[in-house]
Amino acid sequence: MKKLLITLALAAAAGTALAQATPVGLWKTIDDETKTEKSLVRITEAGGVLNGRVEKFLDPKTKADAVCEKCTDERAGKPVLGMTIIRGAKADGDRQHWEGGEILDPNNGKVYKLRLKPVDGGKALEVRGYIGPFFRNQQWQRVE
Repeated sequence: MKKLLITLALAAAAGTALAQATPVGLWKTIDDETKTEKSLVRITEAGGVLNGRVEKFLDPKTKADAVCEKCTDERAGKPVLGMTIIRGAKADGDRQHWEGGEILDPNNGKVYKLRLKPVDGGKALEVRGYIGPFFRNQQWQRVE
């Protein structure tokens, strides 16, 4: 009986850990160059596709009414707060990373191909934006 209870407890704990090894959730973005906290981004999943939007600014230098001045698509001139900056990422076969989508950097208006990879048991998220062989990595921290 004890073995059964221990097995069930371990299985439940493993299921919880696996459930967190996904990009879905609220993330604190960390600037890869300055290492400062920039914003909170909420990533959601619908129909197997991930999208993420800016939920809150953390950098006191960022104006609450900031707009994407350098965007060249339909987001041009729109408020960054509430803006969808991650679009269309899908899980690979073994759900180790999500890619195939895009990420917008509202600071420069550039749109990059995207790869998301949960690390550290889902406590952090490696975010890679790339164009061809050139890329930038950031590591975001899970808030919830």
